[in-house]
Amino acid sequence: MSTDPHIWLEQIDDEKALDWVRARNDLTVAHFTQNDRFRGFQERIRTILDSDDRIPMFEACGDTLYNFWQDKDHPKGLWRRTTLEEYCKTRPEWEVVLDLDALAKSEDENWVWADASICRPECTKALVRLSRGGGDAIVVREFDLLTKDFVSDGFFVPEAKTHVTWAGPNRVLIGTDFGEGTLTDSGYPMTMREWDRGSLLEDAHEYYRGQSSDVYVYSWADPFTDFRDYFVGRATDFFNDEFFVYRNNELIKIDKPDSAIANPHRGQLFLLLKHDWDRQGEQFKAGSLLVGQLEDVLAGTGDYQVLFAPTEHSVLISHNGTENSVILNISENVCTKTFVATKGDNGDWVLEQVQKSNGFLNESGFAYETQESDRTLMLSESFLEPSSLSMSGPDEPLRVLKRTRSFFDNESLKTTQHWAKSKDGTKIPYYEISRRIATGIRPTLLYGYGGFSVSLLPAYTPVSGNTWLKQGGTYVIANIRGGGEFGPDWHHQALKENRNRAYEDFIAVAEDLIRRGITKPKHLGIQGGSNGGLLMGNMYVQRPDLFGAVVCQVPLLDMKRYHLLLAGASWMAEYGDPEKPEEWEYLKNFSAYQRVRADQKYPTILITTSTRDDRVHPGHARKMVAKLEEMGHKVHYYENIEGGHAGAADNKQRAFMQALVWEFLWATLAPS
Repeated sequence: MSTDPHIWLEQIDDEKALDWVRARNDLTVAHFTQNDRFRGFQERIRTILDSDDRIPMFEACGDTLYNFWQDKDHPKGLWRRTTLEEYCKTRPEWEVVLDLDALAKSEDENWVWADASICRPECTKALVRLSRGGGDAIVVREFDLLTKDFVSDGFFVPEAKTHVTWAGPNRVLIGTDFGEGTLTDSGYPMTMREWDRGSLLEDAHEYYRGQSSDVYVYSWADPFTDFRDYFVGRATDFFNDEFFVYRNNELIKIDKPDSAIANPHRGQLFLLLKHDWDRQGEQFKAGSLLVGQLEDVLAGTGDYQVLFAPTEHSVLISHNGTENSVILNISENVCTKTFVATKGDNGDWVLEQVQKSNGFLNESGFAYETQESDRTLMLSESFLEPSSLSMSGPDEPLRVLKRTRSFFDNESLKTTQHWAKSKDGTKIPYYEISRRIATGIRPTLLYGYGGFSVSLLPAYTPVSGNTWLKQGGTYVIANIRGGGEFGPDWHHQALKENRNRAYEDFIAVAEDLIRRGITKPKHLGIQGGSNGGLLMGNMYVQRPDLFGAVVCQVPLLDMKRYHLLLAGASWMAEYGDPEKPEEWEYLKNFSAYQRVRADQKYPTILITTSTRDDRVHPGHARKMVAKLEEMGHKVHYYENIEGGHAGAADNKQRAFMQALVWEFLWATLAPS
């Protein structure tokens, strides 16, 4: 029996709990939104989010391009298509395939787009995923791309956390909630089944079953074998899995380290190593990308070639295959460049950079189509340079397809990179975006995440450019440990009992900003969400003297119960298991909910979450607010009734939520 007096707030849709939420929402709205600055921010942000000058990212089916688009006239969005030739025009004509606003109205449902999976190579059918309110749970419905309507007797999956992929035009592979014993403790699919057209979902043939302690199982059919072979993965925790080929009703296990990420592609097997690997006396370094022939690996006779090996400051961020090549996105000191690897006549792989570039850029290359083309798409952006989308191919020089317009004046701004020294002596990089000519102390916002190997790379963010940089604020991104900026070891150094290293890194960056005369504690704000919300909670309780304002979004805060709430059990490989006494001993040191004290003075904090977040439970945020109020501390709270883990379901909600954050920061850090 829990002794937590606020545990009743974990009842997400309990009317008493929702009344509590609404009362605090009303207070926050009244405090921050009734002024011209907030209204100006909200209008400006909405204009940016709805702008036609954004790059419409697409999924290609031959020369037909599919895009999902939201704007002021279509807040829920349009799924639409055009041709590649038309797309390259300044103002292309789009054909509407599915109007989500019209669908939601006709069905009286609060549908939020959650993606669609097109059946290849025919490209005449799709599995459309729809979420109620923006949560991770989805409804899946088959859609006819020729008639532009749902298939009346097609594949349909009721609301659940579902994994589903095509295995030919008349079969799907599915993991979903089939009833008792079919979901893991984390709430994700535990079984994979073949479901043929015309048959009942409950009669689908089960070909793989994991264990309840797993995070999830997943599977997809191999288009290279005309969908005869299935790939199957069993995620035993967030960072480890077993990987199989299901062939002729038999499971064949791939020989690999559990932490290595397997990516089969067109008869080859790519392995991204997360730890050093001694394979039959041959040494491979963590962070390396290996490639071997799949059939040879299955037979136990295959050797691997090293396609990429990391250095101290050079790491592979991502990779994906085209018809005959591999696209590699490689980061050097947190600046990413795109390379294409092709196999020479002698069997060796040759890497060629897509374009020569300088500065603090983030280039992200990906395949135009993974099976049928060698075209490479590349998205390029920086903190101050608008995003551009380019395309190249074996016989096509690189050309820009689309470019975002500049949403704020960057001539008066600069980006610099600095390094702070953490408590244990490790050098921590951080980006600073500020005025070229800046004197004296200025309001500064420091953003961080530091978990799950997520890298914070340069990105063009017109909202912060307009609401923060343009107004004279300084924006800082901290590349702390726990992220993936310098490969697997950068992440591993902040796992479990070493979690506090991420927090020490963040503190080191904050102290370096103060040492350099950029800001002072009362003018220094911090922001983070999800795992970054846990970071914010710990900064709030560990170093309240160092910060003037805290923005804590969709956070984890109660590490005593996190594993019992929604998807929390899936993160125990990152944080630890609070039910093991030896692990609770270190977990309690970064469980912000347990560490908050009545006799401590804290900075002003804004905590936000979403009622419909079915990944990080809103109870974390609710209970923290209730406890702070009980202790007499000043806290502002806003819970969006929709939005899922992203916090908002459409651009109107996003504009409101973001304007609220910026108004809070300016009102708190620079009240005059």
